[in-house]
Amino acid sequence: MPPTRPFSLDHASLLDELAATDNLLIIQDLDGVCMGLVGDPLTRRLERRYLDAARQLDGHFFVLTNGEHIGSRGVNGIVEALFETPDRAGEQGRYLPGLAAGGVQWQDRFGSVSHPGVTDAELAFLEAFPAQAEDFLDALLSRPPYDLPADVRRDLIAAAVLDNLASPTLNLNVFYRHWRETPARYRALQIAVADFMRERLEAASLAGLDDAFFIHYAPNAGRDAQGNERLRESVDDDNDGGNAGTTDFQLMLRGAVKEVGVLVILNRYYHRHTGHYPLGETFNAREAPRDHAALLQLAREHFDPALMPRIVGVGDTVTSFVQPGDPQAERQRGGSDRGFLTLVQQLGDAFDSGNRVLYVDSSGGEVRRAGVDIERLSRHAEDPDIDVWPALEGISDADDPLTLDVIFPGGHTQYIDFFCTLTARWASTTP
Repeated sequence: MPPTRPFSLDHASLLDELAATDNLLIIQDLDGVCMGLVGDPLTRRLERRYLDAARQLDGHFFVLTNGEHIGSRGVNGIVEALFETPDRAGEQGRYLPGLAAGGVQWQDRFGSVSHPGVTDAELAFLEAFPAQAEDFLDALLSRPPYDLPADVRRDLIAAAVLDNLASPTLNLNVFYRHWRETPARYRALQIAVADFMRERLEAASLAGLDDAFFIHYAPNAGRDAQGNERLRESVDDDNDGGNAGTTDFQLMLRGAVKEVGVLVILNRYYHRHTGHYPLGETFNAREAPRDHAALLQLAREHFDPALMPRIVGVGDTVTSFVQPGDPQAERQRGGSDRGFLTLVQQLGDAFDSGNRVLYVDSSGGEVRRAGVDIERLSRHAEDPDIDVWPALEGISDADDPLTLDVIFPGGHTQYIDFFCTLTARWASTTP
């Protein structure tokens, strides 16, 4: 069914609504939402006022990201850079609490990290991935059609291989920029990397870790009939804001999908406010169902509707497109935030809790993706007869089951302004 509510740019009304909500739970993505999208994760920056605001929402705010808290590319290092000494962040409880690595890496605000449901053998297999990826890229890029000099290969590979502990990643943004004038080489690399990732899954099976991992493509083209994410290939059409296609290739632990993380966070939220874990104290992403219907049913069976919070899901990676040059092709919907935002919407409908889905336009960053046509969106707000959907081309469509309730076309800086204002008002009125 098409969305029944129009997309809104009315941040003031949303602010009034949420500031008056006692039982509030914000579940938020990170990259592109509270910090700009950049080609090199090591250059990411957070604002101190954002951390201060998040601290005021203690127990009512959690992150849900495919990135990681820890490691050389983790968000904790970005947090620590805002303090005189790294240990001050932990002493003051300023780390961002919640789930990373798609839902298998838990952290509290003091920086205590755990990996519920993950085995030592699985972590060891993941630990070997970065060196394997470096060797693969070095050998590939030394041959035709690439023939890159050794020093160029070294710098590109160093930027592309992310040694995350629980979700090692190949980030091809640096290659997309390097071959901007010869996109065919970037496209060929995408295919080669996808093949390499599939080989890692085969190696896991041979090591007795069958079905332990899956490949996460970001952004992606939705899922195939088997439930596997589909690669979104790059296209040359300059009018297609997402023409880089899939840039991040992550080896993820099975079960590490954001929609499952919503229930993990809810389980901990209920315990924090009631002293009881509705899904059990050890419930984790690895043992949860993998489809939306089962997740929704699990929530209905175990969460007390009278205590269900109003959940605000915030993300920036949602896609909807038809492959350029093939107007008869089936529309493909994906994006790494689509799943968890959809579950937030469904939980709001099922529990009548007034959940809201917020979309932050991150197209102004260094990573090429579709953006919001703010002029057309504003005209639609004044005249509903104006077709709104061209304003969201590449992001949503008229038949999209996911409704992006409120849009922040100004990107992460606009959202941070809103978040800090909301937090100050909420904290001043909530016991």
